[in-house]
Order: sequence, then C-alpha cells, then structure tokens
Amino acid sequence: MSDNDTGNQQPGRKGLPTVAVLGIGQMGRPMATRLVSAGFAVRVWDRSPAKIVPLVDAGATAAVSPAQAAAGADILLTMLSDGPAVQAVMAGADGPLASSERDMVWLQMSTVGIDWTDRLATLARAHGTAFVDAPVSGSVGPAEAGTLLVLASGPAEAHETVAPVLDAIGRRTVWLGPAGAGSRAKLVLNNWLVDLVESTAETLHFAGALGIDPAMIIDLLDAPIGSPYAVDKGRSMLEGDFTPNFALRYAVKDADLALDAAESVGIELALTQSLIEAWHRAVTNGRGDEDLSVVYDDAAVRP
Repeated sequence: MSDNDTGNQQPGRKGLPTVAVLGIGQMGRPMATRLVSAGFAVRVWDRSPAKIVPLVDAGATAAVSPAQAAAGADILLTMLSDGPAVQAVMAGADGPLASSERDMVWLQMSTVGIDWTDRLATLARAHGTAFVDAPVSGSVGPAEAGTLLVLASGPAEAHETVAPVLDAIGRRTVWLGPAGAGSRAKLVLNNWLVDLVESTAETLHFAGALGIDPAMIIDLLDAPIGSPYAVDKGRSMLEGDFTPNFALRYAVKDADLALDAAESVGIELALTQSLIEAWHRAVTNGRGDEDLSVVYDDAAVRP
C-alpha cells in the first residue's frame, strides 16, 4: 500500500469533513470513537498498530503512516504525548508536512505547553497549513461521553471548518483568540486541578490524623464548599481505586509545563512548587500510569 493510498476508506456522512486522527492513546481513542459514531470518515494512525484495531472494527480506516492518514483529509487532529512527539510525527519523513498537503486544517489538541504550541504554529505557517490550537479540559470519562470542554484558539476562517469535529468531541467549545491562547488556558486549568488533588489528599490525611472519618469529610465537601471534581477524586482515594482517568505522569508533565510558563512571566506557583517533588517521586516509584489521585497513597510518594 502506498502512502497516498488510504485503502478501503469508509465514507462519512454527507457534508461532514474527513478527519485524520494521529495518536490513539488514552484520550485519542475515545475522541476518534466519537467521530466515527457521529458519521465522520475517520482515518487513524498510531505508533502501536494494535491500538487502532478496535477503531477499524468500528468503521475507521487504518493508515500505515501519518502522511497516509492525512492524504486528502480536511482536518488533521493530533493527540500525542508532548511537543517533541507532535513535531516528530508531523514533520518527520513520513509526516503530513513532508508531503504536498496544504488544504487541511491542523487541529492540535495535545497538551504541549506554551513554547511548543508556538513552535508548532510556526511549523504550520512555514508549510502553509492552517493551525488551530485546541486542547481539552476533561479526562477519559468526559472524552467517552463527548462532554469535554474545548479550549480553542486560531484563525477565524478555520472556526467553521473544525466546528463539527469539536461539537462531536465536546459539550462546549470556547474560542479564546489567536492560536496559543487555548494552550495557555489549559495550563491554568490543569495547574488548578493538580493543586486541588494535592489539597484533597492532604485534607483527607489531616482528617484521619485528627481521628475524624475522612469519608465524612468527603460528604461535607459534597455540600456547597466542595467541588464535584474534588469529591470524585476524594472518594477514589478512600476506595484505593486509582484506575487512570488522568494518568499521574501526564499530570506531572502538565505541572512542569505550568511551572515553566510561570517562571517565564515572573510568577511563582507556590502550591504547585511544593508538591512537584513528591509527584515526580511517585512517577519514579512506578505509579505514573495510575490516576493522579494515587498521590494520596503514602507508598507512592515516599522516598
């Protein structure tokens, strides 16, 4: 099969754009699944071919390279681990930007931080490709349900093109301005989530040390002073259920990105700085693929 042959391409619903999804991981898989279910013609690629099999069974078309996935696609969606991975996939020898594709819109939804978003936007401009920066707020559950919050930014002329895709993936899309604004908002929100999880873990440990049932504290947090996210994570902590919705290693990556961004603008994130060493230690201790709520487990963060 050549790089320009998409094989047995499944037709999409009339009027919907053809979408190439690069990266079928924890978030890319449910997002691509939503697009297939919504009637889009979807092409999928991942470094691990086994990951795309369920999507092909559901109606997506497999691609053997990123360039093959992108050939003739209207929208190319990247959902990869970090900035270097996105650049390597997009600009590599078998990447879409190495081909003659120019008409597609690049919908960059990976969380890569400010510097890498700016680099990728520059890369897109150099290849004459429209670039939309649109990370999402939400984890695996919301991705499966199509209730993600999309933090979109990019040229106004691309809004209408990507709108059907974003509507299928999320419950709400907020357009924040030029490309890069979405990634900045994502760092702020994820930094808040990291601090909230650490605060919840500390609160439950504090309650237990004072002889108060931590479960009762969770019930109290379910009242007006709490937040649904903190309550959900607190219950997972007490149950010892660290099934990943937002893997710790990705949360640590995002916290590091937030600290770097804060330093670049002369701001100190004291709460995040106070937790980052222990969270890194939990990843080193082999807990990185568990949910970030695993930081409640003393065994995870002990030296």
